[in-house]
Amino acid sequence: MTAQAKKPTGSVTKTSNPPYPFRTTVLLILLAGNFLVAGIYFHLINP
Repeated sequence: MTAQAKKPTGSVTKTSNPPYPFRTTVLLILLAGNFLVAGIYFHLINP
């Protein structure tokens, strides 16, 4: 049964690119915004 198993055919194995570039971009933008708000909250950044 394991001899007939197919190899995974995801986007990473074909192109070696990240599978979700849009999600990664949005995540990094939100993370930067989170650090900005935390800096303002803890008075590290005074706008």
